Amino acid sequence: MKKDIISMLDVKDDLKQIIDNAIEMKKGNYEKIMKGRTMAMIFEKSSTRTRVSFEVAMEKLGGHALFLGKNDIQLGRGESIQDTAMVLSRYVDVIMYRAYSHENMKELAKHASVPVINGLDDKEHPCQVMADLMTIKEKKGRLKGLTMVYFGDGNNNMAHSLILGCAIAGMKIRIVAPRAFWPEEYYIEEARKLGGEVEVEEIGEDSAREADVVVTDTWVSMGDEAEKEERLRIFKGYTVDEKIMAQAKEDAIFMHCLPAYYGYEVTKEVAYGKQSVIFDEAENRMWAQMAIIKWLFE
Repeated sequence: MKKDIISMLDVKDDLKQIIDNAIEMKKGNYEKIMKGRTMAMIFEKSSTRTRVSFEVAMEKLGGHALFLGKNDIQLGRGESIQDTAMVLSRYVDVIMYRAYSHENMKELAKHASVPVINGLDDKEHPCQVMADLMTIKEKKGRLKGLTMVYFGDGNNNMAHSLILGCAIAGMKIRIVAPRAFWPEEYYIEEARKLGGEVEVEEIGEDSAREADVVVTDTWVSMGDEAEKEERLRIFKGYTVDEKIMAQAKEDAIFMHCLPAYYGYEVTKEVAYGKQSVIFDEAENRMWAQMAIIKWLFE
C-alpha cells in the first residue's frame, strides 16, 4: 500500500525515524535509492526553498525531478485533479504538490497510485515542519520536553503543522496570536489526542517565557496580499525583536521558514543574530526531504 505525506499526522508513528535519518544523511550517509525514478513537482504557488531542495534531494538520491508550473500543465486550464493524478501516476514514481487548497491536495492523493507529498497547502506544511524539528534536534540534542513559542498568524499552514509536529515530538507549544488569527480547533484537538500540550494566547509582557525555540512566519501569505494593510494593523506588536527574545531562555534559538519580511514579523537584528538558525533550517529542508523520500520508498 502506498504512503502519502499530506499531514503531519501521516508520520506520527515514524517522525523520530525520519528526523534521525535526515541527520544521518546530512553526514553523507545515504545511497542512490531513487536511481531510475522520477518525481513530478506541481507548483500552483511559487517557491525558492521547496523547489530547489526537492530537485537537489532527488539528484543526490540518484533520481530526477520534473518541474510543472501551473501554466505548464492542463491542470491550470481546467483538467480535473483526478485525471491529472491518474495520468501522472503512469509516468512518474512520486508526486510533490504545492497547492492553494488542502482539499485539492487530498483529492490528488486519493486518485494517484504513487506517493504524494504535500509541499504546502492552505492548511499544512509538513515538509517544512520536519526540517524545523530536525534543526531543533541538531541544535538542542533532543525534542522531548522542549517548549516552542510561535508568534504571529496562528491560523496558517505553519502554525497548524507545528502544533501537530510538537505534539508528536513531545514538545510543548504556545501560539501567541491576535484572537482573530488563532489556530483551527481541529489541529489543537488532534494534538491533544496525541498528548500534546498546546497553549493559545494574545501577546503579553512575557509571552516568550520558558521558550527553548521562538518561531514566526510571514504575516501575509501567498494569496493574502489583498489583506496586507489590514493584517499589518492587526499584527502590530507581534514583531519578534530583541525584547521578545530576551523573555526566552538564554540559549533559545530563533526560527523562520522564510521568506522573511524584516520589520514586520521579525527584525533583521534577530534574524541575523547569534540565536538565529534560519539558514541551517533552510538547508535542512533538503536533508529532511531526502529522509521523507527514503521513508516513502522503504
